[in-house]
Amino acid sequence: MIRNWLKSLSIHSVLIFMSILSLFPFLWLISTALKGPDENIFQYPPVFIPEHITFENFTGVWKQIPFLAYFWNSVIVAGFTVVLNLIFSALAAYPLARMEFKGKKVLFYLILATIMVPFQAIMLPIYLIVLKLNMVDTVNNFMGYLGLILPFAVNAFGIFLMRQAFMAIPKEMEEAAFVDGCNVFQIWWKVLIPMVTPTLAVLAIFTFIGSWGEFLWPSIVLTKKTLYTLPVGINDLQGMFSSNWRYIAAGSIISIIPIIIFFVAMQKYFVSGQNEGAVKG
Repeated sequence: MIRNWLKSLSIHSVLIFMSILSLFPFLWLISTALKGPDENIFQYPPVFIPEHITFENFTGVWKQIPFLAYFWNSVIVAGFTVVLNLIFSALAAYPLARMEFKGKKVLFYLILATIMVPFQAIMLPIYLIVLKLNMVDTVNNFMGYLGLILPFAVNAFGIFLMRQAFMAIPKEMEEAAFVDGCNVFQIWWKVLIPMVTPTLAVLAIFTFIGSWGEFLWPSIVLTKKTLYTLPVGINDLQGMFSSNWRYIAAGSIISIIPIIIFFVAMQKYFVSGQNEGAVKG
């Protein structure tokens, strides 16, 4: 009894410590955002709780940069990236999960192998392709958005996740729909897609978080400030010789609010979708 209690106590202590360690950068960000200009944010020993809490940094960052324009740019890029990922991942995963054709396993393993290639390794070829296709903001804004969205329109993780979800559906469901006269597309759209909604929600969350916080690619391909996404726009607050870290902290906190809202909206699907994706390997 005592042994189990000590074991449980040690596990929970480690988990609480790891939670505090993970939350500390975020809490420090909030503390910095709430400190006024008279407080030294770099003082030693550090002071975590502000002497005088102020929200001027949140209003100040709003006036300092075109925050709303950056926000809508991020909404457009992240929104279309999520939609395209859901569509293309589900379309690519369906034949890999439900159809039999020569080379299916080899094709699937080749797709999985791309997960092990870091984006930085293929960034230059993708950038050259984007330039060749004129998907840059120097042509027009629409092509600029395409250059931000299309390179991330589908990925191997999404295909893998959707394949696992399709494989968990009994074959009899598909056969019954076929007997009722459905063609392949109708089976995919009307029968299978509604049954993998939790997995789609999980994929949407992961894709939205990744796209919303993407900094490297937009900072490379964008030349117009009017098309900056939020991470690039907030980074623009860093001057060559000085930076207002209070504004940067306040802007960073505002920028993660949509992620929290999106996650809370999809939360009820999140756990069940994750479990479904892990049922079959």
